[in-house]
Amino acid sequence: MNFVYEFSQGSKEQTALLGGKGANLAEMTALGLPVPNGFTLTTEACIDYLAGKDSLQEELKNDIQNHIKALEKKTNKGFGSTSQPLLVSVRSGSKFSMPGMMDTILNLGLNDETVKALADKTANGRFAYDCYRRLLQMFGDVVCGIDKSRFEDQLTFYKNKRNYQEDTEMKEEDWHYLVDVYKGIYQEVLHRPFPQNPVEQLFQAVEAVFRSWNNKRAVTYRRLHQIPDDLGTAVNIQEMVFGNAGFESGTGVAFTRNPSTGEKGIFGEFLLNAQGEDVVAGIRTPQPIAGLKQSMPEVYQEFERISSSLEAHYKDMQDIEFTIEDQRLYILQTRNGKRTAKASFKICIDMVAEGILSRKEALQRITPSMVTQLLHPVFDPAELAAAVSIAKGLPASPGAASGAIYFTAESAKAATLRGEKVILVRQETSPEDIEGMVVSEGIVTSRGGMTSHAAVVARGMGVCCVAGCETLQVDEFLEQIICGEHVFKAGDILSVDGTTGQLYRGTISKREGNEQELLQEVLGWGKEINELKVFANAETPEDIKTALNLGADGIGLARTEHMFFGEERISEMRKMILAKDKRGLKEPLEKLKTYQKQDFKEIFQLMEGRPCTVRLLDPPLHEFLPRTGKEIEELAAATGRMPAQIRKRMDELEEQNPMLGHRGCRLAVSLPEIYEMQVKAIVETALAVNREQDFTTIPEIMIPLISTKEEMALLREHLDQVIQEVLNSEALEYKIGTMIETPRACLIADGIAEYADFFSFGTNDLTQLTFGFSRDDSGKFLGEYIEQDLLKADPFQHLDEEGVGQLIEMAVANIHKTSKGSKIGVCGEVGGDPQSIRFLRKLPIDYVSCSPYRIPAAILTIAQESKFE
Repeated sequence: MNFVYEFSQGSKEQTALLGGKGANLAEMTALGLPVPNGFTLTTEACIDYLAGKDSLQEELKNDIQNHIKALEKKTNKGFGSTSQPLLVSVRSGSKFSMPGMMDTILNLGLNDETVKALADKTANGRFAYDCYRRLLQMFGDVVCGIDKSRFEDQLTFYKNKRNYQEDTEMKEEDWHYLVDVYKGIYQEVLHRPFPQNPVEQLFQAVEAVFRSWNNKRAVTYRRLHQIPDDLGTAVNIQEMVFGNAGFESGTGVAFTRNPSTGEKGIFGEFLLNAQGEDVVAGIRTPQPIAGLKQSMPEVYQEFERISSSLEAHYKDMQDIEFTIEDQRLYILQTRNGKRTAKASFKICIDMVAEGILSRKEALQRITPSMVTQLLHPVFDPAELAAAVSIAKGLPASPGAASGAIYFTAESAKAATLRGEKVILVRQETSPEDIEGMVVSEGIVTSRGGMTSHAAVVARGMGVCCVAGCETLQVDEFLEQIICGEHVFKAGDILSVDGTTGQLYRGTISKREGNEQELLQEVLGWGKEINELKVFANAETPEDIKTALNLGADGIGLARTEHMFFGEERISEMRKMILAKDKRGLKEPLEKLKTYQKQDFKEIFQLMEGRPCTVRLLDPPLHEFLPRTGKEIEELAAATGRMPAQIRKRMDELEEQNPMLGHRGCRLAVSLPEIYEMQVKAIVETALAVNREQDFTTIPEIMIPLISTKEEMALLREHLDQVIQEVLNSEALEYKIGTMIETPRACLIADGIAEYADFFSFGTNDLTQLTFGFSRDDSGKFLGEYIEQDLLKADPFQHLDEEGVGQLIEMAVANIHKTSKGSKIGVCGEVGGDPQSIRFLRKLPIDYVSCSPYRIPAAILTIAQESKFE
């Protein structure tokens, strides 16, 4: 098996084998771009190594050495040479971009002799020993596990002692001294010296990068972004080019479009006399790339040409890393750039308009999570006007968040577990901070730019971020921020505006963002081709308006129980429950009917004839009764009952397991008057609305929790009689159906279909009953089940395809045996989950129904899976 590929042997299609970085280096080499020479160890080599090998196989070692020899010929340099030393970088590169999550080592090949040769060859001893100290620190951290703060503390101490503000002020003798100090750290910690043999360095570095696939931050990042654990990482070994060779050299990161807004034009940053880690890690605050146009106009012009070429070639916004060595430009990496949701939409829309992408291609570039992120919250303008701004940094990732500040990933996680909203504050973030970043509402750094680790990762996660806020003095040891007269300690509240870069004292209220124009255009493309409708779970006017605005085709679930909890309504509901006999039911039910007609009128008018399914009362009656002594006293006064009588009734209605108890259709069998009242309200309202409006409402009445054919037959017959009495001689088209929520209903769905006009699968209850898990209590153990691979995912969030999915598939087939014309939908959390939708759309169903803000993601997912003419 070939585990090693020259850059000239691969292509961009081989990301699974060569990793994204290696495949793109190969592609750029084929395009004739100025890429430093090198070769790639494949992901298969990584998988082979991680499969239990204690060290690299001899065959792979020989292959690496042979490719190093070939690299020596191409560069006219020698690996370990004391006259023309060849130095290499060793970089990770998985199939999917995981910025900063795995390890990199630069300047490999330096030792006590080759550093002298590099100094002589370049006539720049300062540069040579700077490179050597960088290797010592990176190798110590990545390969040997030495805490990098041991190196950084020595550098900080020395700079303070000499009153240096920047690394660039240090001279050759300074770096020479620190190289000796760093080598002493190796001896002290490891009880052995830094390895002087370049080949030994290379083998150890390759192993370390392979191992970094399974480091904690990489595993966390993969879980967050749903990247499989079995892909492995490639390793790219590449000739070093030096951005720290002086002030005619530099390094930078740039995007072909603005990753925050999507605006066309080169957007990025660079540093003179620096290596790439300085930009990405935020060690120094870089300059906008427009400055390169002034300092090196010819280099900038070449970079602009290459950027345009790469974007056209990849048909996507590119994130490009580059190095300039003595005014010669090198491209070290290109990849599809991470961006905000807003930028994603704008870039897709613009590229369709520019003819770069078709609509089909553009839709594939939008992910469901981007749709959710597009509706980022923003601060309430009224409160913002009065807020105290304490500092301003770079608006690295949009959104708005308020929370308690914490200074480490560990303290952020602990605070989140206590139920706090968290803002993570760091001088600069590193990949080790990923677990703290994941749980944070917002991220703030005092160093770094728009392409720093914090900025890139925050944009990818949709978390708001302000970077490079240099007016903040962040003391991570004392856990405090000083900004002018303001001092903030751990736990103090800060508000972060990732759109403007402003930081504010205290909490500011938020409201939903509004990028409707971008969203509507892309959703319009999707709705043109969708084979499956997307309905909403909504019953309040606000939710219905939101759902329609976000593209809902109808209402798949309007829950009537939510309509009985207003102060006046709950009183009548309780009077009805406490009624001694049928006669006592009449007055409260009539009042409730009046309220219900108001509700249904609002719903039907808003829906303007679109499909609307109203579910009749589902929960058990005890949920409507008082919970406190004060409420019991008030109810007693309102009804003329004694508190003891009310408590007695409460005891009668109490259930050991309400989810399996006297609810849904079972309640209708025992107390049919409730469903009679609701059905009369629905039909009377539909008739009135149809008389007044120029659209036709066809009410769909849903009976919940049917488990037997006989239940459905009894209730259908009874409700039909009630409706006919209401209609008298008037005509109204209506439908009566059911929500399938029990495994038994799935098994006998063909029998139920004899009496039902439509079906909706209530996946929340169906999942509970299929697993025997309580949705309210399963959080206590589901996390452990997922961590130990006992379950692939939370079945209440992602449809359990093997169990619940098979029941739904069987039921759909059974329904079609009896009634091919029945409308079938799926409600519950999974109705808006992209992963679940991909399974459900393969079934012969008509719609999915989800909460309003999940509708756009559902529309997009269906479009991506549908045919596009």
